Amino acid sequence: MNKKDIADIRKHFKLDTDLLKITDIYNIYIRQESSEIYHEVSQPFAMLDREQQELFLANFKKVLGGKLDMKLFEVKFQRPAEEQTDHAQRLLYAGLHTEEVGEWKADMQRLAQKMVQDVQYEKDVVVTFIRGNYFKPTKRHRDETDEDVRDEVYTTPFILCSLNQTEQPKRSLVFDFVEREFKSSMMDDPIINLTSPIGGFLFPCFTNNAADVNHILYAAGKANKPDFHFIENVLNGEEIMTAEEDKAVFEEIVKEVVGDEVNTRTLANVYDEINSMLDVEDEDEKEEENLPTLDTKEVERVLKASGVKDVSTEKVERAFQKVIEDKSYEMKAAHIVPSYSSKSIKIETKVANIAISPQDLRFVRQVTVDGKRCILIEVEEDTMIEGFTLLSEELLEK
Repeated sequence: MNKKDIADIRKHFKLDTDLLKITDIYNIYIRQESSEIYHEVSQPFAMLDREQQELFLANFKKVLGGKLDMKLFEVKFQRPAEEQTDHAQRLLYAGLHTEEVGEWKADMQRLAQKMVQDVQYEKDVVVTFIRGNYFKPTKRHRDETDEDVRDEVYTTPFILCSLNQTEQPKRSLVFDFVEREFKSSMMDDPIINLTSPIGGFLFPCFTNNAADVNHILYAAGKANKPDFHFIENVLNGEEIMTAEEDKAVFEEIVKEVVGDEVNTRTLANVYDEINSMLDVEDEDEKEEENLPTLDTKEVERVLKASGVKDVSTEKVERAFQKVIEDKSYEMKAAHIVPSYSSKSIKIETKVANIAISPQDLRFVRQVTVDGKRCILIEVEEDTMIEGFTLLSEELLEK
């Protein structure tokens, strides 16, 4: 799935839409101290009152919020063994296509039971499963009206899961209008925190408006902090790499090739070279699944084009083998380059913290003045501090 696909289904989690219909909802309450299913309830989603529907719909949008490979991860299922009846792909596929609510509920309960195996949650957890249909209109032709577009749609049945922790209500002072007195609140019922889901998933993934049942979209609770135990043991998914990990791998590979020290101009050239791979004029092309990646050949090309000396195929391949133990590994270019639309590069020192954009990195240098290390920033205009214009000083090394 690309970000357009995710954004489109996400925006339809709202009341009274005709492009996304939720048929069933199944809630399971898991106690923290026992890590077992304490209570469960299944019912048609339409039977909930509108306020509850709104709360859940906002929660489902939260599950699908965030950037790909940072908070959302397309995970490929491991191949199930013939005797493995509780494989997540099999349970989800069966639950997706059965017309019997009881069978769907039984399949989802088996998934929930996998969630509590060998896991101790910090708080009580509510697991919510929903299933429904997502409708996406076909592309509009020039002679069609809005009504014509709704006549032809892609229909995809889906299952979404949301995991949410509970919170104990805080004691507070309230005013009782009936008794006309102040008193402390006596609420003891746990509050389900639907505003900050700790995980979830969407099955199946959508690729080119078609269902891809071999992949599942996993949602982490926090960016770059996926639950690898959940992915492997609950979803039966293959190993994933976060954007943060991809960037760290690239940095280690470059250090193996060129050394730990590099000047800002070379680093700026490296970022520019990789960013040019992402600079596609056609907006549709930017959303394709096969975004630019960096393998050994591309890393060698980028380093040579950036002015790095003594770069060879053998050096780069050895670096890949040492860092990632896989000479065929490919890093996504978008994971490596800092954002070019903001001051995304942070320079931290004991004296000051500086934020600059990648294209301005070449104007920053580390120099030695009177035997002391200094950061030199080239500027085109006067520098203002607290309303004062700084005097220019000629610095000559003694």
